[in-house]
Amino acid sequence: MRIARYAVGDQIHYGTVELEADGGQFPDSVADLTGDPMVGPVNLTGGRHALADVRLLAPVIPRSKVVGLAHNYVAEGPVPELGPDAHPEVFLKPNTSVIGPDEPIVVPALSHDTGLEGEVAVVIARICRHVPLERVPEVIFGYTVANDVTARDFIRPGEPWGIAKGFDAFTPLGPWLVTHLSLEEAENLELTTRLDDEVVQQGTTKRLRWPIARQIAYLSEVMTLLPGDVVLTGTPAGACAIAPGQTVTVEAAEIGTLANPVVAEAA
Repeated sequence: MRIARYAVGDQIHYGTVELEADGGQFPDSVADLTGDPMVGPVNLTGGRHALADVRLLAPVIPRSKVVGLAHNYVAEGPVPELGPDAHPEVFLKPNTSVIGPDEPIVVPALSHDTGLEGEVAVVIARICRHVPLERVPEVIFGYTVANDVTARDFIRPGEPWGIAKGFDAFTPLGPWLVTHLSLEEAENLELTTRLDDEVVQQGTTKRLRWPIARQIAYLSEVMTLLPGDVVLTGTPAGACAIAPGQTVTVEAAEIGTLANPVVAEAA
């Protein structure tokens, strides 16, 4: 199932998306739900809209946090086994950094080197702590596409990455949440990032140094994960600078495509 968050006029809805490729009765449409599926059970209302007539929003606004893993892709060669004392490089992003499809990535006036990082993101389903590996699928609500935008000139030795990654509009998410993928499928997804028409990143989640299951299990040992928390799983090689006037497009197979224009911060 694909779950979208979208606006119709000034009203915000959640709904289930049906695409033409699905071969169903209502191609390229979205069916309204009664509420927020991250909060509790929902039902179909009977309302339906053409996708072209709605404005897609970020599929989730984390109530708590966005967590990211750095340097988590292995570009070539065998993916190394993780030892018992291994620790990923983890950073936090504020929920104010989240934007949706087609919303502009704003290059801050303070930064002279802002870059893209296409990723697959995991959305947490319920409150969880100390999750064993075999139970990780129980705490995953679904997957979406992300761009972990970074002010790279704010990454300084010995300093946390929160500022470099925490500017407004630095976490595009979308176009929707996919809930039907198994963990095994999510750990074998093709990922492609384009800057305008040029492919700048290409990878697959099977090249993750810390696979998704290990990520969630580890993070739950460190912090309580809450419904709607977003985990950015890591980005392939090729992260590069972006500039106003360009468009960043991140495509994850079996999930969808997320595109955002780049603009300069208003004076």
